[in-house]
Amino acid sequence: MKGSLVIVGFFVLGILAGLSGIVPEKIVEGNLTFYALCALLFFVGIGVGSDRNIVSRFKSLDVRMALLPAGTMLGTFAGALAAALILPGRSATDCLAVGSGFGYYSLSSIFITGYRGAELGTVALLSNIIREMAPLLVRIGGPLAPIAAGGVTSMDTTLPIIMASSGKEYSVISLFHGFVLEFSIPFIVTFWCTI
Repeated sequence: MKGSLVIVGFFVLGILAGLSGIVPEKIVEGNLTFYALCALLFFVGIGVGSDRNIVSRFKSLDVRMALLPAGTMLGTFAGALAAALILPGRSATDCLAVGSGFGYYSLSSIFITGYRGAELGTVALLSNIIREMAPLLVRIGGPLAPIAAGGVTSMDTTLPIIMASSGKEYSVISLFHGFVLEFSIPFIVTFWCTI
């Protein structure tokens, strides 16, 4: 939760800097978001590549549990389509693109901003930050609910909270779930943004 507040704080600070005019026009109008995205993807690759135990952890995973990322995707798509029905002025593909961030606020927000503009990128950012509050769902939906709702964050920022609320035995599925969703984001978000 503290990490989410820090991110929201930096987001608000960025808005204030943009409104105040202290940021040079070259930075605002340039390809800064593209370079930030490239750097993010590079560091995500380093993070995944440096974990030497990731393959052995995934091999020990129950086959039924391996379907959780697919369930998360389908549930997210259904929720995004439902949101499109009640949100005026938003297309189904806009809502599907936002939902497809799966909690990875920095990566998906940059993609969506680049394809659909800053307004929808901001919606994606806030939507994905809310996913970090997912561990509160364990009482309502059982031990898999916070993993599914947390999306990508189930393998990093919400993992300690998921382990505390769902149990340590859910750490492997949580890591697997986050890894699969993280790998899918660039493809799925780009797909929804370009159709």
